[in-house]
Amino acid sequence: MRGKYQHITDQELLDRFYQDRDNEWLGVLLERYTLLLLGVCMKYLRNEEQAKDSVQQIFLKVIQELQKYRVDYFKSWLYMVAKNHCLMILRDRQGKLTSELTEKLASAAQEEAGHPSLQQDEHTLSLVETALQELNPEQQQCVTLFYLHKKSYQQISEATGFSMLQVKSYIQNGKRNLRILVERKLKESNKT
Repeated sequence: MRGKYQHITDQELLDRFYQDRDNEWLGVLLERYTLLLLGVCMKYLRNEEQAKDSVQQIFLKVIQELQKYRVDYFKSWLYMVAKNHCLMILRDRQGKLTSELTEKLASAAQEEAGHPSLQQDEHTLSLVETALQELNPEQQQCVTLFYLHKKSYQQISEATGFSMLQVKSYIQNGKRNLRILVERKLKESNKT
């Protein structure tokens, strides 16, 4: 199929699609950009399987969107669709990681302080999440890798380039700083 339509421009393929709504024209168009899409997805997601899945999801999204809207500059529009798709995946991934880490750190803090009520538990989760963002980047990274990703000191050292001593220090100080920040925030919220 590639050689058969090679002489037809992207715009002509789009025009033909808009004229007769035949998805074959979109298929030819998307085939041209499969490698570009895979490259964009790999750049953002850094996971081959997830990138391949994303390309398929982007194809479906493109087909749906082109049924509703007229696009004039297909390649740049397609790139933006792919980029936005990947950024949404990264946001979701970050949100899940943050909420999982928040829960684990909050439960660790509760074990040290006794077991507060469920309402206090949700409040503590929120405070831990906020406090985590206030740690310095090194502590935040090491605490996240250690508590959420269950990485060993050695694995964290290899992933970050920090020495083993630095990793241990960042985790210990990060945990202590988190506890201090959460306790301070709890006191402040109890005053109001």
